[in-house]
Amino acid sequence: MMMMLNRKAAAQYGEVMVETGVSGADGTQLIQLLLDGLIESLDIAEGHIKRKAIAEKSFQLTRAGRIVLGLQSALDFEKGGDIARTLSELYQYVTRRLLHINMKNDLVALGEVRGLMQQVREAWTLVPSLVTPARRAM
Repeated sequence: MMMMLNRKAAAQYGEVMVETGVSGADGTQLIQLLLDGLIESLDIAEGHIKRKAIAEKSFQLTRAGRIVLGLQSALDFEKGGDIARTLSELYQYVTRRLLHINMKNDLVALGEVRGLMQQVREAWTLVPSLVTPARRAM
């Protein structure tokens, strides 16, 4: 009983920390948080595949898919131009790969997707340094 209460408290603490991080984040930081959550879901799904925990794996891959859809829906094609279009195509590809991973428990494909998303995450760490101080004030 005590362990169950501790887990519940830890989960609630985690939710508060996520909400706190999101409430104080700018657009770039929100994208970074989403990418962090996506990579975390892929890492967890890998462990579930290895343990043959199918329901848990499917939950994490579905979560990853929802995050990808959220990232895709946040793209601004008018301001983002070619970069937005390229990211949209990448997110479409990742969505197809997530379905494949879920159906086939394909750890190689999971590693590929994780690598792609880590590259995108690393690129987003550069965005704040590319934005001029005048544009940040807008």
